[in-house]
Amino acid sequence: MGKLNPINNLTIQGFKSIEDLRKLRLDSLNILIGANGVGKSNFVSYFSMLSEMIAERLQVWTSKQGGADRVLSYGIKETNVFSSYVEFGINGYKFDLEPTVDGGFTFAREALFFDGPFYGKDWTELGAGHSEAKLKDKYEQGYNGGVADYCYSSISSWRVYHFHDTSITAGVKRLGELHDNKYLRSDASNLAAFLYSLKRDNKEAYDKIVKTIRLAIPFFDDFVLDPKKLASEEEQIRLLWKQKDSDYALWPSQLSDGSIRFICLVTALLQPKPPSTIIIDEPELGLHPYAISLLAGLLRSASKRMQVIVSTQSAPLVDEFSIDDLIVVEREKGATVFKRLSEDDFVNWLNDYTVSELWQKNILGGRPKK
Repeated sequence: MGKLNPINNLTIQGFKSIEDLRKLRLDSLNILIGANGVGKSNFVSYFSMLSEMIAERLQVWTSKQGGADRVLSYGIKETNVFSSYVEFGINGYKFDLEPTVDGGFTFAREALFFDGPFYGKDWTELGAGHSEAKLKDKYEQGYNGGVADYCYSSISSWRVYHFHDTSITAGVKRLGELHDNKYLRSDASNLAAFLYSLKRDNKEAYDKIVKTIRLAIPFFDDFVLDPKKLASEEEQIRLLWKQKDSDYALWPSQLSDGSIRFICLVTALLQPKPPSTIIIDEPELGLHPYAISLLAGLLRSASKRMQVIVSTQSAPLVDEFSIDDLIVVEREKGATVFKRLSEDDFVNWLNDYTVSELWQKNILGGRPKK
């Protein structure tokens, strides 16, 4: 497997409300702020699409969106191609998707870029006319001296986390397969199996997760991770826990929704072998102000080990970061635009106002417009 690289620059054209985003610089820590409906969720959705696409599930993903007409900016009549170019390390991945008559997509172009010290800048074309990405196949074939390996290994490691679903049927609350523990899934549906694996193989990382959870949930003592063998001989596990000074195992439904989300976030941000990039949509949902402060510290610390991209509407969370960390998302003429800010431009303002106050006063932008 090649080195896992975070994202340097990102270009997206023709994807939902993101009509023309060119070469957005992404740093180790990126906090997206903006009003409701400006397109922050579409930015997160792009990464979900990319993950499905390189896993050769583009057509299924497109069908679930309602077809290509729902994906292309302003629909097929206005946009005839969805293009993207993502740069990471010395590599890049380029694709152009065109709609088909049956509502899907076909590749008009799929290509890899490499800028090495010995070979110089080089494009590797993967063809056109195919319905699913060829990158995974080329990776498995060891194609072109490892360029496909570097590209696939990096992109497939980027992880989008959605911990919004804490309903009674949420995956995190149900029995799961014990062997499903290679990585933390995007909805934390395998959280129990993942934590069990950590407790067995990396007790130091597991203990750090538990200690951090206790900071926000003082009555929490530890997880009760007890695999059960079914009649089929398959082992399954459920996320049980116990309070301090008690050995009685409690169910995840006996935790608040905010507590469950915080547990998922802590595990994602403290995992010992993290993805090179993680994307989290509104992590502050349901969290107490103190937990939000803890979350900010976790995000800053995590950004030293991985690239962190967060979409938020929380003023207390925004106050925990510098203006240099912010990307303002707005709508202009119906399209989503992204603006990277520099703290140097707001030095005088920061003498009298906090970052969130500048946001709320629309000095930074990212507020609803009439």
